[in-house]
Amino acid sequence: MPDARFQPLPGFRDFAPQECALRNYLFQTWRRVAHRYGFVEWEAPTIESTELYLKKSGGELPTQLFRFKDQGERDITVRPELTASLGRIAAAYQREYTKPLKWFEIGSCFRYEKPQKGRLREFVQFNADILGEGGEGADAELVALAIDCMREFGFTAEDFVVRISDREVWLRYAAEHGVPEEKVPDFLAVIDKFERDRPEYCQEKLDAFGMKREDLVAFITNPPAGCSPRFDAVYADLQARGLEQYVKLDLYVVRGLAYYTGLVFEIFDKGHHLRAVAGGGRYDGLVATLSNNAVDMPATGFAMGDAVIAHLIEACPAARALRDAALKAAACDVCLVLAASEMRPQMLGLAAALRDAGVRVDLPMAPAKLGNQLKRAEKIGARHAVIIGAEYPEVELKNLSTRTSVRTTPEGLLEELLGDGE
Repeated sequence: MPDARFQPLPGFRDFAPQECALRNYLFQTWRRVAHRYGFVEWEAPTIESTELYLKKSGGELPTQLFRFKDQGERDITVRPELTASLGRIAAAYQREYTKPLKWFEIGSCFRYEKPQKGRLREFVQFNADILGEGGEGADAELVALAIDCMREFGFTAEDFVVRISDREVWLRYAAEHGVPEEKVPDFLAVIDKFERDRPEYCQEKLDAFGMKREDLVAFITNPPAGCSPRFDAVYADLQARGLEQYVKLDLYVVRGLAYYTGLVFEIFDKGHHLRAVAGGGRYDGLVATLSNNAVDMPATGFAMGDAVIAHLIEACPAARALRDAALKAAACDVCLVLAASEMRPQMLGLAAALRDAGVRVDLPMAPAKLGNQLKRAEKIGARHAVIIGAEYPEVELKNLSTRTSVRTTPEGLLEELLGDGE
């Protein structure tokens, strides 16, 4: 039995080859879609000054930090999210790039919170942000990117919904109902937990603002037409792209972090089995805050975590099939099988030639029976086996999926493999 002292800590994971393959599938999908939208990749340091996160967030996040002093007595934190680093880096380098900046990042984040399904202490986030453009077009482009990420994984409008809200609607509601400006963050915090809190507990919170829960339910479920001109513009934009069936106005969504300033959204599975798959929104004042007003850029962005999306893929047959096909395609192209030990130098030369041509090749490193080599080829997911015997340079090419085989030469072998459209 493994020594319990050397198991992963709570909320952390081992990435054995199968888990690494799944993680790489997520990364490749995110990158593929982001590149299609003209986004470029950036990367933040894993460790930042703690002050950066305290200045950005306030509230709940500081209680979840992996925070410590280094040997230089600096107060530092292992990054809990990426937006603070993005704001710092964008402010420092924005003059070098044409605006708007369309940047994405894929990296590990760390938060000390209770591990549960879809929530870990170490997790990977795909972040996509547009900086330097304050119009509705940027919001729509970002929502479209999020939708297309979901579609690329194999999900349809039957599987997920993008719930879009507008904090401006709630700011206006608060002002119209006499909420003092300094109490607005507290009011938004009530709305943020409106769906999760027990009705009686929610009403206790609303008593402080002289409001009734049923009035807010009526407002949320039947919002006045045109209450959010920005949502209407984004919806029209998405409609022109043929994506309107994926979104809806949902004022329950507020997003708890105080730096959001306008349109916000979250992606949920329609079965309501998991927490939000992704979330984000507009944060127009953050870059100015982090740069002490040296740079003021409007911004909007979202993050999608690997833990929740992996659970959702497993639960959706179409997405699971797409994932499995991609993982199978990512396996070895060819496994060389040595049927005559004296042909080992020829096998090694063939392996080098195939690899030089870009073919993924595995080979036996020690003598083994022919049957065992073929079994191994199937177990490692090779698409083909090439049997090299005493009759070399003639070889046998076996398709391990169709169980068919042909005899060919090294030159013909390369043509067969590179021309294989499987």
